[in-house]
Amino acid sequence: MTNQLPSRRLLLAGLGAAGTTALLSGCVTASSSGKGSSGGGAVTLQSNLSAPQAKAAMEDLAAAYAKQGSGRASLNTVAAETFRTQLPTYLTSANPPDVLTWYPGSVAEAYAKKNLLLDLSEVWASPDLGRYSTALNKLCTAASGKKVFVPTTYYWWGMFYRKSNFAKWGVSEPKSWDDFLDLCDKLKSKGVAPIGLGAGGNTTWVASAWFDYLNIRINGAPYHRELLAGKHRFDDPKVHKVFDRWREVLPYFDPNGTAVAFQDATTALLNGRSGMMLIGTFFADAVPKSALDDIDFFRFPVIDPKVPLAEEAPTDGYFASARTGRRDEVFDLLRYLATAEAQEIYIKGSSGTALPCHPDAKDSGTPLVKKGRKHIEEAAEITQFFNRDSSDALQPATDTALTKFIAKPKSVGSILTNWQRDAEKIWRA
Repeated sequence: MTNQLPSRRLLLAGLGAAGTTALLSGCVTASSSGKGSSGGGAVTLQSNLSAPQAKAAMEDLAAAYAKQGSGRASLNTVAAETFRTQLPTYLTSANPPDVLTWYPGSVAEAYAKKNLLLDLSEVWASPDLGRYSTALNKLCTAASGKKVFVPTTYYWWGMFYRKSNFAKWGVSEPKSWDDFLDLCDKLKSKGVAPIGLGAGGNTTWVASAWFDYLNIRINGAPYHRELLAGKHRFDDPKVHKVFDRWREVLPYFDPNGTAVAFQDATTALLNGRSGMMLIGTFFADAVPKSALDDIDFFRFPVIDPKVPLAEEAPTDGYFASARTGRRDEVFDLLRYLATAEAQEIYIKGSSGTALPCHPDAKDSGTPLVKKGRKHIEEAAEITQFFNRDSSDALQPATDTALTKFIAKPKSVGSILTNWQRDAEKIWRA
């Protein structure tokens, strides 16, 4: 598997038609058995979907799976950032969780190379997965040729805002980069922090979206993916251009942008303390249902019209531990999760902003989701997100570089030099 992700057209061909000790040990219960093809008992499903609505949706999914009678899943929900940092521990523990929520692509490939992921080729022979697109098939296939991931939903990133707040402030969606800067000026003049960030606490990775979007708007998606694969340098002059543009909007960022997590930044957005926020639709799982109809978004502004339009649309789903003692039960659960029924249950129980991977599954059909589908369909290229297009290992060095830049933008030269040095260590590991 390469870091080159499928084109938008290929992707849409299939897409459109608990205690700390317990967590670190993988949360495997006393029903766990030893190694073997089928140990019996409930499959342990470790989930990072900890936002209230997403967690409830996963509980609905586990209940529906049990009701259909072929097996049971013991759901362990872990705070998203704890899950992120502990995932390598989960996968390398002597008694790991059986199935885990996470990402396909280069991230899954990194774990597959270490022989930590179960071969799911037999699962992919099921009728449901047999109808998934060629692009999704490739995205879930490791370099070894084994299938290592089952995709279930995808979503989009954009500049989100409250329609009622924009109306109150007398502003509208920008159509160009200059319009965007004008919008920021207007909001700032009204005493509103124009741009929320939420790159504090345990969600410093949110800042990567700004790097991703500026890079794909200025240098294009192919260059972006090559950069994240180590084929270009982070101190390349083309990367300096990205930070030149970023400096233009830094005065409009919420001064608390690197002090608060994205959940708190979401609250500021809803309360009108900030005007807009570059975020993925997952943030809506923490938004009161009564406010969802007031949420809208616009495309991250085009900077160079000659650069083919790209958007971030990450895919989510499941992989399984190679050390599971319940292979047959794991396969049964994953076949179920790949069905249209299961994906519709999750979408209905959550905020409804995710889009299903199964070609027959229905999305929520809300105006926001319809606009999101169109948003992705209009893109010539699809990227995932920084760590998904590179690796989980590179994300911490990136977090350090980007938060330092936000704090000291004049030090960008040394910041990029250090970022490249840190990246080389990771790529050589």
